[in-house]
Amino acid sequence: MSTYPLVKFAFEVDWGGTKVGFQEVSGLNVEAALIEYRHGASPDFSKIKMPGMKSFSNITLKRGTFKTDNEYFDWFQSIQLSTIERRSITISLLDETGAPAVTWKVKNAFPLKLQSTDLKAEGNEVAIETLEIAHEGLTIENN
Repeated sequence: MSTYPLVKFAFEVDWGGTKVGFQEVSGLNVEAALIEYRHGASPDFSKIKMPGMKSFSNITLKRGTFKTDNEYFDWFQSIQLSTIERRSITISLLDETGAPAVTWKVKNAFPLKLQSTDLKAEGNEVAIETLEIAHEGLTIENN
């Protein structure tokens, strides 16, 4: 076992076969709904509780804006009515050697929202673009 916990600033995103650098990834959440049930002949005056269906948060990806790099925009533009190019995305938290230590595998992801950078004449920051994606499943693996 390692002496120190993993740092959160060393990560990589595999975007359908291409490794893409991101500044921030958020929304790696999984939640199980709560089901409560009580039948009329129960001697207890309370409900039993059991886990229900899982739900997944949307994932937000932020990265710097690069000249001639339109991948966010091209993927978002591929939305046509109910058809969209869905992608598998792998997000890996890296250890001290650069090897994946924790991996989040995202199934059937597609873009929901594309946000371009804000523009500010007196700003001194990097231009950041944001993509929010929905998906149909998230698994977590500790390597």
